[in-house]
Amino acid sequence: MKFSTHCLPAIILVLFPISSHASELSLDHLDLTQHAVGFIALFLFVVAYALVILEDKLQFKKSKPVLLVAGIIWLMIAIVYQIHGIDDAASVALKHNFLEYTELFFFLLVAMTYINAMLERGVFNGLRDWLVRKKFSYRQLFWVTGILAFIISPIADNLTTALIMGAVIMTVGKGNPGFISLACVNIVVAANSGGAFSPFGDITTLMVWQSDVIEFGVFFKLFIPALVNFIIPASIMYHFIDKGFPLAEIDEQQVFIKRGGVMIVVLFLSTIFTAVSFHSILHLPPVIGMMLGLSYLKLFGFYLSKTHRDEPSSFENVPGGESLDSPFDVYNHIASSEWDTLLFFYGVILSVGGLGFIGYLSMTSEFIYGELGPITANILVGIISALIDNIPVMFAVLTMNPEMSETQWLLVTLTAGVGGSLLSVGSAAGVALMGQARGNYTFVTHLKWTPVIAIGYFASIYVHLLING
Repeated sequence: MKFSTHCLPAIILVLFPISSHASELSLDHLDLTQHAVGFIALFLFVVAYALVILEDKLQFKKSKPVLLVAGIIWLMIAIVYQIHGIDDAASVALKHNFLEYTELFFFLLVAMTYINAMLERGVFNGLRDWLVRKKFSYRQLFWVTGILAFIISPIADNLTTALIMGAVIMTVGKGNPGFISLACVNIVVAANSGGAFSPFGDITTLMVWQSDVIEFGVFFKLFIPALVNFIIPASIMYHFIDKGFPLAEIDEQQVFIKRGGVMIVVLFLSTIFTAVSFHSILHLPPVIGMMLGLSYLKLFGFYLSKTHRDEPSSFENVPGGESLDSPFDVYNHIASSEWDTLLFFYGVILSVGGLGFIGYLSMTSEFIYGELGPITANILVGIISALIDNIPVMFAVLTMNPEMSETQWLLVTLTAGVGGSLLSVGSAAGVALMGQARGNYTFVTHLKWTPVIAIGYFASIYVHLLING
């Protein structure tokens, strides 16, 4: 038996009736906040995000629930709008959200490709090897890894930076779980702090920059507050670090950077410069500059492939037997990107965009920014980001687009970036290190230092308001 498409609107009207009090019909927009569709959408998003939080325990990839919910939310919105004869409003809003995701997607894809290429060429392994061979004391290593995490994360990202420094800590601090735990806490705080003052350091800062809320150079006003956020907790934790030297045996085999590794670092920096120039000078989306920068890597990869030789006598081998002149294929590095994360961003942006279109974000904005004020609201954003991933929180703020001064936009950028350090599950860096240092760095061991981290958090806010207010 065929199912008539004419039955669908009737079913929707029965399931999701719209009363005069439930929603108000304007020329092109419906208020669905008190409508069944709105309640269902909100419920589904909460359930999906609960599954995201439990990803490690359930072994259920975080992109799956949010992808499903994003589709369902917009499906329900589209049906209700079709019933009321408003054909284009939902489509226009959806395309706007999808365009925002597309810019973020290609920007991150290029950045991830470069990071994967540098990993494959041994650039980060070379840095790790250098740190290990310096034979620092525990206290020296605590500061060195923290400072390097703060310096590297604005250029790379806080996740990659935390994993590199974590590998050093795990190698040198073997047999000293107390040192590993404290050093990992320090690395998480440092990586998140460093990522807060650069558009390239965190997804949230990238979203703010691409939204044209803050110009590229303005982000660096957050350098001192971010530094304070790192230095204060580190200075306190430092006194609880052993004064001795690591006893772990260090592998005497030196790690070599493969041919082209250093040049890829130069090309990545050139790509960043291109993206910034495109946006600041030509007023083009920064993603266009990043895609141009990808061509740098592809052309250099072509050169590496054409000049590569298979004869064993034509190149030097590293001690492990791997060639320093191994073949280079840029498409392998594109394929190795964190696709689950990229698809997770799609689900989050489309879901939050749908909730905003329904009207929930306007209600939230009126309360937290209207009733509580921007300073209190922005501080709460950072605390919330420790419980919930800062990406949907920041996208919600950008979608609400409250009337705020540059100082307040910088404040919410700072708090959303460093607030995740309050808990180990509050940032990608913390989650990654819990997996890498399993048993030594846990949610509980991080929680013990949350009050100390909170001192740095509120001190950074005070310093920001003092020098940038």
